[in-house]
Amino acid sequence: MMGCGTSKVLPEPPTEVQLDLVKSVEPYTGHQRDVYKHFIRDDGSGSKAGTEKMGSPSPLAQAPPPPLPGGAADSADSRRSKVAKYRAKFDPRVTAKYDIKALIGRGSFSRVVRVEHKSTRQPYAIKMIETRYREGREVCESELSVLRRVRHTNIIQLMEVFETAERVYMVMELATGGELFDRIIAKGSFTERDATRVLQMVLDGVKYLHTLGITHRDLKPENLLYYHPGADSKIMITDFGLASTRKKGDECLMKTTCGTPEYIAPEILVRKPYTNAVDMWALGVISYILLSGTMPFEDENRTRLYRQILKGKYSFSGEPWPSVSNLAKDFIERVLTVDPGERMAAGQALKHPWIVSMAASSSMKNLHRSISQNLLKRASSRCQSTKSAQSTRSSRSNKSNKSRRVRERELRELNRRYQQQYNG
Repeated sequence: MMGCGTSKVLPEPPTEVQLDLVKSVEPYTGHQRDVYKHFIRDDGSGSKAGTEKMGSPSPLAQAPPPPLPGGAADSADSRRSKVAKYRAKFDPRVTAKYDIKALIGRGSFSRVVRVEHKSTRQPYAIKMIETRYREGREVCESELSVLRRVRHTNIIQLMEVFETAERVYMVMELATGGELFDRIIAKGSFTERDATRVLQMVLDGVKYLHTLGITHRDLKPENLLYYHPGADSKIMITDFGLASTRKKGDECLMKTTCGTPEYIAPEILVRKPYTNAVDMWALGVISYILLSGTMPFEDENRTRLYRQILKGKYSFSGEPWPSVSNLAKDFIERVLTVDPGERMAAGQALKHPWIVSMAASSSMKNLHRSISQNLLKRASSRCQSTKSAQSTRSSRSNKSNKSRRVRERELRELNRRYQQQYNG
């Protein structure tokens, strides 16, 4: 994280936040480095598994779908064998307290397993990171530097940490309710009021993070999970692998080029020092998708996509936009503002009339059909394009970090063309 200096794996929480949940065992002492310089996550495949970042499974603490009924006995044996394999890798202090139930995510140097607390029978997720690798250690430090400090109902909670010389075990809340848009598709109804309920929870979490000097830098629907399958479930913000932390007195500007292409703010693309306003831009993109099932900025050609973002070029055309209220569109316009100085902050967004009224003055028209059709259409087209790309792509390791980094030549070319225009 550029400009943060050095920090321990488990920094002390700020004085204004009381948090005694997290324990540390045999702490590793190392130095923070900005491994994410010029690093943009590419999840263009549309695949949830394709969002792996630097070997980190994503989402970090989401439960897998239940196994299909009628599974063969050898499949059950295979699952038991895998569980036994990962259990053997766990420190005895962890297995003395938690039962290892199933593997739910994996990366180049990390594994996420579903566990059950032996005394309370409460389910959790444990992320085991191999810190003997530099990249694993830096991802671990990045996430812990955030999760160690936060305690908010709409942010995934770190419960406990065990550390050894080669591994860190992060015990976290287990989100079982699925991703935001999976829930929308499964519902029979979705109105503007439903959208404002979602956004209010996310904005509450983002405002809290920004108050602590934390910028998420990778907000997107895949990182917004429901805590449980019930209709009254809260939304939780997850995946802090790209987050940046600032303490009082630190320079508030960030310089690292990072994020996911469709959600990245224009000031990051032109490599200007930027603020936590980049999270609000991403929330504008999420709001647009939430109400339509389509992306405000989308193009398979990365350069053309970046041009759209730099110009703030999007429209409210096509279904279901004619049925969406002007107040909702005003909210989106105030966060999808190219000038970060004019963009609403989280606190301002929470006071926007559309959010405050919970869309009471808006049409209660059911937008579900159009949103679901658009989401499914997009998923299908992305799946097809991914298969086509895979058939022509030269054989390279999927674990290569190079394949996930921003294409520097693209940004240099864009900078040459747009820097003068951006500066006005």
